[in-house]
This record gives sequence, structure tokens and C-alpha cells, in this order.
Amino acid sequence: MACIGLGAAERGRLIMRMTIIGSGDAFGSGGRFHTCFMLETARGVLLVDCGASAPVALKGWGIDFGKVDAIVISHLHGDHFGGLPFLLLDAQFLTRRIRPLLVVGPPGTRARLDAALEVFFPRSSTNKWRFGWEVVEIELGRPTDVLGHLVTSTEVMHFSGAPSTALRISDGERTFAYSGDTEWVEALVSVADGADLFIVECSGHAGRLTGHMTWEVLKRRLADLRATRLMITHMNAAMLAHVDEARDAGLLVAADGDVLEF
Repeated sequence: MACIGLGAAERGRLIMRMTIIGSGDAFGSGGRFHTCFMLETARGVLLVDCGASAPVALKGWGIDFGKVDAIVISHLHGDHFGGLPFLLLDAQFLTRRIRPLLVVGPPGTRARLDAALEVFFPRSSTNKWRFGWEVVEIELGRPTDVLGHLVTSTEVMHFSGAPSTALRISDGERTFAYSGDTEWVEALVSVADGADLFIVECSGHAGRLTGHMTWEVLKRRLADLRATRLMITHMNAAMLAHVDEARDAGLLVAADGDVLEF
């Protein structure tokens, strides 16, 4: 596995580097950690999603959360944002972070995060924080500047009690795109269009899954996804048993700890 994590000087010489912190589904199929991707660019370090087991994975990979500038959340399910309470409190009490942190997500993110803090650690949402952190809820379809990165969210089909979104993140040179969790929707065509990497969830192998993609559905639409590279993630046990079918079709298959530069 390639070395994980870059210094500021190294980041200044690259376009975009993506590390898979976790590629699992909600149930940890295949022993994989919950969804979390780390993007390192010349402009900063972002986490894309931060599932409940992501803090364990970050420490397991030896990644210093203190170097993360912002966290961008696709939707408000525990396997995609549930690691935030633990990371915030770790930064408050153990690593004693002083750098500010930006949390970006769909409408409803602040209320859901406060509720999660209170459920897991009562009265924690009213802490006197030693570091500044804020939540920015981005409007669907409106490009938003996130520390020099242009982030655009698109609503997809996946019930989470708030808008569930696909994401495009550009540093001005390269574009990372991600489906979030969703059934097939035509909006994915524009999300993937021209991206240097499009990561698409493929939870199951055959048939249809409510709120999720299967390989049987996805493979029929591959020609419509005009990204430079396609990668599948968020696979259940049935799909993990058939990942060679995706590889044979020219797709990358996400695996925890993998690193890709583009």
C-alpha cells in the first residue's frame, strides 16, 4: 500500500490524491470500514463522508485528523456522518485541536449533528469548544466554495430524513465525483460527466435494492457515465463475491487503504 498522508509541501506539488479510509456498507460487509474518502490537494485536506467507524480507520492508517481542514457529507446516515461526534470530542479532549474545522453537508446537517452529539454524549453539544468549528449547509445544485474547492451537490434517491446527495468536488484542475447512496437516477450522468474519478455505490449484485444500486442495474448504464475513471464502493457480501465482473468491465473496485492520484 502506498504511503498515506502528505505534508503541505508535497501537497503543493500535486493535483489531487484520494485515499480510501473506508469503503464498506452500513454493516461492514467484508470487514470494511464505513464510507470515508480523504482528498488531498494543493488547497487543503478534505474528508468526504465520515461514517461511524471512520475514526478507528483514520487511527489505524496513522492519519492525523488535525491536518483535515473540512469534512463534506453526502447524506445523514450513520455510516456516512456518524463518526463526527467522536472526531469532534477526540479533537476537544485528546488531541486538543486548535485549528478551525469546517463541516459541509446537506440541509439539516447541523440539527442532526447536534442530536447525535446529545444521543452519544449528553450535554456535549453545548461544550465550550477549544477550537472553532462550523457547519455550512449547502444549497442543492448551487456550487459552493469550500476552502478553495468548488463543491456541487445533486439530490439523489435514498431516504435519510434529509436530502441525500451526490457530490462533485473540484480544485480548479481536477474533479472528484461521488454518487453517495442512491438508486439509479438520471442525475448521475451529469454528476459523472468529465470527472477525473467517479465513485459510484454498488451495494448489491442482482435485482433492485430500494435506495441503492446493484451491478445488474449499473452495468447497463456504464456507457452513460463519462468520467475518466469509474470506481465502485459500498458493496454488500453478494457484490463482493462478484467484483471481478466489475473489474472485467474496466471499473476500479474500492478497497480500504487504497491510494489514487489524478
